[in-house]
Amino acid sequence: MLLPAAAAAAAAARAASHLIPVSPTRRISSLKVPWKRDPVLDAAITRDRRFRQASRLVREVLLSPGRRLLYRYLTKRRERVKLPVRVPTFLRRYPTLISVSPPPSPVASPSPQLLAFLDFASRLYERHAPLLASRLAKLLMISSTRALPVTKIAAAKRDFGLPDDFLASLVPRYPELFRLVGDPGPDASGYAFLELVAWDDRLAKSVIELKADKEADVVGIRPRPNFTVKMPRGFYLKKEMREWVRDWLELAYVSPYADAFNLDPASPEAEKRTIGVLHEVLSLTVERRMAVPIVGKFCEEYRLPNAFANAFTRHPGIFYVSLKGGIKTAVLREAYDEKGELVDRDPMLELKERFVAVMEEGHKKYLEDLNRMREALQKEREVAGCEGLKVAVETEDQLEEEEEHSGASEEDDDTVHKRSRRQ
Repeated sequence: MLLPAAAAAAAAARAASHLIPVSPTRRISSLKVPWKRDPVLDAAITRDRRFRQASRLVREVLLSPGRRLLYRYLTKRRERVKLPVRVPTFLRRYPTLISVSPPPSPVASPSPQLLAFLDFASRLYERHAPLLASRLAKLLMISSTRALPVTKIAAAKRDFGLPDDFLASLVPRYPELFRLVGDPGPDASGYAFLELVAWDDRLAKSVIELKADKEADVVGIRPRPNFTVKMPRGFYLKKEMREWVRDWLELAYVSPYADAFNLDPASPEAEKRTIGVLHEVLSLTVERRMAVPIVGKFCEEYRLPNAFANAFTRHPGIFYVSLKGGIKTAVLREAYDEKGELVDRDPMLELKERFVAVMEEGHKKYLEDLNRMREALQKEREVAGCEGLKVAVETEDQLEEEEEHSGASEEDDDTVHKRSRRQ
C-alpha cells in the first residue's frame, strides 16, 4: 500500500502524462507589431526624390553606346525613369546634366559638368577601392555558399557604393579575395557567380561586434554584443511584446558570419540570426537603408525566411520601413539622428553630394532665367501698348508653363504613380 505522499506523487505523475507540453516561447510568426509612420525618416527618403529621378535619366545616356543617345529616344523614356514631368522640361530645369546637340537630329550626351563629375567619381572609386573590396567580400562571407550570383550583386551595387563596372574595375584587382565563375555578359545579366577565394577572419566581424570591441578598448571590459533598440517617439509596445523583446535581447548574439545550419528556423535564436543578417546588410550600404525587394533577392544565399520582411516591422526599435517612393524601404534606425541625418558618414556618400551639387548649379541658373522672364514680363506690362500686348501675353503663357512644370516636380512619387495609373 502506498503512503499518502507517494500516492499523491503517483497521481500527479499520471496526470502529467496526459498533458500536452507547451513551449514557453510563442511562435515568432504570431508576433504582431503595428506599423507607425516616422515623418523624420520618411523625409530623409523624400529629400532624395530629385536625385533619384536625375540619376535614372542620366544613366540612360551613360549606358548608351558612346554615351550618346538620340534625343527623341530619350524623351520617350519618361515613364521608364519615373519622371514627374516631360523629359525636355526636366532637362530645362537641370541644364548642367545633359547636353543636347542642335537639330535636325539632336543627340543627348553628358554635359561638361557631368563629365567633370564622372572624372571625380573615378578618382573616388580608386581611393576607396580597399573599402569597397572588403565590403563586397563581407557580402560573400554572409552567404551560406560563400558566393553570390552576379545579377543580384549588380541589382544592389549602387546601395553598397560599388561602381557600375565593378566586375572590370574592382574584382580583378583582388584575386586573393574574388573569383568570377561563368560569363556575366556585357551588362552583368548572364549566368555567373562571384566566389570568395579565401576566408578572412579580420572581415568576419559584424558592425555590432566591432562596436563591442571598440568599447572594450575604451573601458577595458568588452560588453556583450547586442542590438541597439531606439524606439520612435510616441511608440509603445504592448506588455506581451515588450516582455518577448526583453527576453529575446537576452539571448546570445548570433553573428551573420557564423554557421547557422543547426538553428531551428522557428526558434528565437534563428530570429536573432535573421535580424543580425539584416542589420549587417543595411550597415554595409552607403545610406544604411535599402529597398525591401532588393534585400529579398539575397534570401536563398543568406538563408533568410520567406517572410523576412515581417522581421523589419517586428523590431521597430531596430528598423523602420518607409513606404515613400512607391516602394518599401528598410531603414536602420540607429544610423539616423533626430533630424533624419546620418550619424556616421560613409565615404562613398561624397559621390551623391557631388552629383547633387551639379544638379543645383544648373537649377540655380534655371531659376535665375525664370526670374528674369518674370521681371521682363512685369516691365513689359508697364510699358506695352496695344502693339506689345500680344508679346506680353505670349511671354506670360511661357512663364506660367515653366512655373506649372516646376510645381509638378515638387509632387512626391506616390502622387505621380497614382496619376500615371489613372491615365
